[in-house]
Amino acid sequence: MKRLSFVLLLVATLAVPARVYAQAEQSIWYFGGQAGLRFSGTAAPTPLLDGKLSTYEGSAVATNQQGQLLFYTNGELVYNRKHEVMLNGKGLMGSKSSSQSALIVPDPGSGNVFYIFTAAPQGTGNGMRYSVVDMTREGGFGDVPRANMLLITPVAEKLAAVRHKNGRDIWVVGHRWNSNAFVTYLVTADGVITKPILSNVGSMNAGPGRNAIGCIKFSPDGSKLATSLWRESNKFEVFDFDNTTGKVSNPKQFGTYEEAYGVEFSPDGSKLYGTCNGKGGGQAEVWQFDLRTKSKDNAVKIGTSANRKIGSLQLGPDGKIYVAREDNPFLGVIKDPNAAGKASGYVDDGLKLGGRRSKLGLPIFVR
Repeated sequence: MKRLSFVLLLVATLAVPARVYAQAEQSIWYFGGQAGLRFSGTAAPTPLLDGKLSTYEGSAVATNQQGQLLFYTNGELVYNRKHEVMLNGKGLMGSKSSSQSALIVPDPGSGNVFYIFTAAPQGTGNGMRYSVVDMTREGGFGDVPRANMLLITPVAEKLAAVRHKNGRDIWVVGHRWNSNAFVTYLVTADGVITKPILSNVGSMNAGPGRNAIGCIKFSPDGSKLATSLWRESNKFEVFDFDNTTGKVSNPKQFGTYEEAYGVEFSPDGSKLYGTCNGKGGGQAEVWQFDLRTKSKDNAVKIGTSANRKIGSLQLGPDGKIYVAREDNPFLGVIKDPNAAGKASGYVDDGLKLGGRRSKLGLPIFVR
């Protein structure tokens, strides 16, 4: 009996760090007009005022397992933890005006190598690329020894990543432009496998270049993938994702929501949230969709914003969802995103940024 108790205690002890590390690796955010946040437990995040990043839309941040900053990027420049541009960290071919301009993926075979995936704006020719960051160089402050390796072009402004079923490798997903094809790349200990898995499913991402605006996001358990289509289609879509094969399937649509932009799942995966701004920035709204029902009444407008434009949604380590508000000193906050309808508690002036300002983007992370 004593031996069994010891084994159970050991298992519990070993299980804790994985959960803590998963949260710690997303505990630092840099975004918008040199805005930043540090998350610690369930307390309200603390504004960070040391960031140098300026981006209208996308950004990404890398930390170690203990939550210590390594580097961050807007898809054009890479900043090290001294908040200086990293060696060879200029000229990445993403864009600070791309919805999800950059995504950082750790090399599954190394704690010191990272890949920065980038997406060009408005379906332009730079397409989807990746660059390599080596943190063993420059005294631990990092270097970008290889940059801008082309994967596919053109693409929409969409990037997301999730763990493979094996718990080691990582899937990276984008979307072809003038196409209904999702493109999925596998990152292994041997590097980025550059032949994509194509899933021709759901709506076309096409039309005038600005229609490429919009985000994709995985559910916390990796089984669902959601996307927004900003113009022409004006909708949100949800798909099943197979994290063994990398295939996207079984589309479900929600629309019409003019200028649909941000998407995010509740922590329990039962709800999808989306932001939209109305034609020409008419009325900024936050919507909740209940994914457990097929009822046509499963959509609830949980709040409006005083802002003319709102953008990305991002689930924080504290279980709240944060809403980017263009050129605003506050983020919106969905306080209880597992709750149904307006009980989820949207607050427009939800989190003060210490004098810095949000734009339309928030950092994205591997799920």
